[in-house]
Formats: sequence, structure tokens, C-alpha cells
Amino acid sequence: MHTDVSEIAPGIYRLSTLVAEIAPPLGFTFNQFLVDADQPLLFHCGPRAMFPLVSAAVARVMPLARLRWIGFGHVESDECGSMNQWLAAAPEAQLVHGQTACMVSLNDLADRPPRALAHNEVLDLGGKRVRYLDTPHVPHAWESGVMFEETTGTLFCGDLFTHLGNGPAITRDSILEPAIAAEDAFQATALTPQTAPTLRMLAALAPQKLAVMHGSSFEGDCANQLSRLADYYERAHAAKSA
Repeated sequence: MHTDVSEIAPGIYRLSTLVAEIAPPLGFTFNQFLVDADQPLLFHCGPRAMFPLVSAAVARVMPLARLRWIGFGHVESDECGSMNQWLAAAPEAQLVHGQTACMVSLNDLADRPPRALAHNEVLDLGGKRVRYLDTPHVPHAWESGVMFEETTGTLFCGDLFTHLGNGPAITRDSILEPAIAAEDAFQATALTPQTAPTLRMLAALAPQKLAVMHGSSFEGDCANQLSRLADYYERAHAAKSA
């Protein structure tokens, strides 16, 4: 395996590792996103076994010791399995997440105390600004949340829009249909009455880019992609409730 590095927005880098053995023949990508600012932030850590690959990729952009913040969508090994390895490699780094994640998991699991953010709280990175948004159970954990980088309009949307294959780092082609195909295969989303409204809340941000954890990132009418995904989950929830 190897990790590719692509700049998908000014100062925002996608670090992507294809695991061909997952869902062959297409394979499955594990993506992290580095926000290069005065106080750099890494969104998603990757699993422990991928730390050598991902950290070497970050080092191609900047020294690891510069890393100041480490965030992720929810507590799951591919999102935060290597968090303590990152904390060891970057002495000034601190985990940052929502209050629920810190309360139920990170205060205990992290080697250094995390910083808890409230819903809609903004973290000023110096040259970049990330807004934290609680998205409980969207896609599939109580502590789920996303981050929105306001200067570039990039939404770090975690497992939302997960799809198979090793496509381009960023595309203008719709990722909705591949995401629905992956959802039909994996059934990974927790369907609740709040799934669709939460996605519409994200659409109201009018993001310019969707930074996707598994698959290609998207550039274009992101609000439309999010709204149509909300419609899909609204229909799915109604069918399950019928």
C-alpha cells in the first residue's frame, strides 16, 4: 500500500490509501485531510497500522511536530485508531471533538486531554477557520460530528457519501449514486427521524467541497448533493417505518 497526497483546496491536502482487499475488485480508500494553517489540523487519524504510511505522507507537506489539532468524525478505529501515535509524534498536538465524544470516550482513551467544542463553535487555526457541528447518529454514532472549513467552504463530512473504488482525489461528477450503492451494500447508516434534517442542516452551509473519508471528494453543488442524500434517507426511513 501507499498513501497519495493531493491538494483539494488551497492549503487542504487529501491523504489517501487504497486497500484493494476490501470490497474487491474496486477496493476501498481511507482518507485523511490535513489543513495547513498557523495551527495545522488533521481530520481523521487513520487506523494504527496505517500510521507509518499516513505520517510519512503528512511529512511530505510539513514537519509532524507542527501539527496542533487532531479531529475526526466519531470514535472508530479508521478515524482515530492512531490518535495516540499522532500525539506522541506531535508534542503540541491536542485532540478536538464535540462534548459528547470527549465525555463518553476521549477523556479516557486519549493520552492527553482533548479540547471539547460546542455545536457551532469555531476554532481559529490562523488563516483557516473550522466550525464544529454536532450530527448525532449521522451517519452512525451518538458522538458524530463534522467540521466546516469556512475560508475554502470545505465540509469534512466523515463517512457521509462513502463509496467504493479509487477514483480521482476530487471530482465534479455526482458522488450520490455511488454512495447510495455503497449504503445498499453495507447498510452502515443509522436511520432515524433526524437523519434527513441533519443533512439538510449541512446543506444550508452551502459548502463548495465535500471532503469524503472513503472515496473521491466532490467539488460543485454540494448543497444539492446533501439535499438529495437527505431525500434518499427520508424515503428509506419512511419505508422502514411503514
